[in-house]
Amino acid sequence: MTTEVLSTAQARRIALAAQGFTDPRPKGVPDLRALTRVLGRIGLIQIDSVNVLSRAQYLPLYSRLGPYPRDLLDRAAGKSPRKLVEYWAHEASLIPVETHPLMRWRMARAATEAWGGPRSIAVQRPDLVKQVLADVRDHGPLTAREIDDDVERDRNNWGWNWSDVKRALEFLFFAGEITVARRNQQFERMYDVPERVLPASVVATPTPTSEEAHRGLVSIAARAHGVATAQCLKDYFRTGPAPTAQAIAELVEEGELLPVMIQGWKRQAYLHRDAKLPRRVNTRALVSPFDSLVFERTRAEVLFDFRYRIEIYVPAEKRIHGYYVLPFLLGNTLVARVDLKADRTAGVLLVQSAHAEPGAPAETPEELAAELVQLAGWLGLDQVRMAGGGDLSPALSVALRGN
Repeated sequence: MTTEVLSTAQARRIALAAQGFTDPRPKGVPDLRALTRVLGRIGLIQIDSVNVLSRAQYLPLYSRLGPYPRDLLDRAAGKSPRKLVEYWAHEASLIPVETHPLMRWRMARAATEAWGGPRSIAVQRPDLVKQVLADVRDHGPLTAREIDDDVERDRNNWGWNWSDVKRALEFLFFAGEITVARRNQQFERMYDVPERVLPASVVATPTPTSEEAHRGLVSIAARAHGVATAQCLKDYFRTGPAPTAQAIAELVEEGELLPVMIQGWKRQAYLHRDAKLPRRVNTRALVSPFDSLVFERTRAEVLFDFRYRIEIYVPAEKRIHGYYVLPFLLGNTLVARVDLKADRTAGVLLVQSAHAEPGAPAETPEELAAELVQLAGWLGLDQVRMAGGGDLSPALSVALRGN
């Protein structure tokens, strides 16, 4: 494409295609090939511990593939030969193992850029860091609790207060000296050394220069976005402004990125040379709060006219839309949002609230009801029940009775 000016509608369709929402869903049970295709589109999957509906990492695949075996992701990230590995990309994320070497520049900066607690423990107790690394090397994969049993711990540390062992593990993880073999049923990281987790070819990959790594990461982000501003590209892997700008300039010079303007946007945008502009987008999906389609909130607002703020940490009485709110994508528009909770004991998917966006089409309640019924089935729940308010709730209740 040589388009120099794009409409917002065109940019939106490009973005949805780049994120995999125009790819046909598998006709049979989605397999590793389907997972690989999605990862080739989006480049990473954010991890989050909130489990009121489902762990966040499982939802992006569902949004793009429909019902799929959840252990497909577990096997890809937790068993050899691994396709995915965990690291700090866009927050805690699963990334393709081939991307891991592109993060070594960040690992090399652990002493100055790791979180405060892990960074300070490396300075205050280097002996403990060495001991923890030796334990993982000799006995991994191990959780922090398993190593804690062998190390004296301040028993006043509870809740969010990590033990020194946990801080040491997190420093070593940030530094790339250990990695995550898998998560256990309690969602705890199980740490091991990279050579037992990553494919040998990935371990042996020469370390890219910082410039090469940033160019690679920005290229992945640009492909995943289709069209994006520098802010979007910087946010995807949380890279710095200066190296991101340099990478963009180099990719423009190489012809991989094409500078474009989008009507109504004030910032320069960049179109990936492989981006597709579909004539129409015909899809239906519930989107996780941590999905790469929406986790850059300014982009979501400009592209979809959808102001989205996660309210998990907002006091209940001050929430506008709810605790765990999923945007509902219909066609090429985010038409509604629903606050969902899985009551696993009762076998019920609870709709805590449902709100329509301005201009939502008349078929929104019926389409959303069908999507909720499908989601409940994938989660192993028997029914969907309205449990709260919102302007869409009355029509959605009627539509659910018809399902």
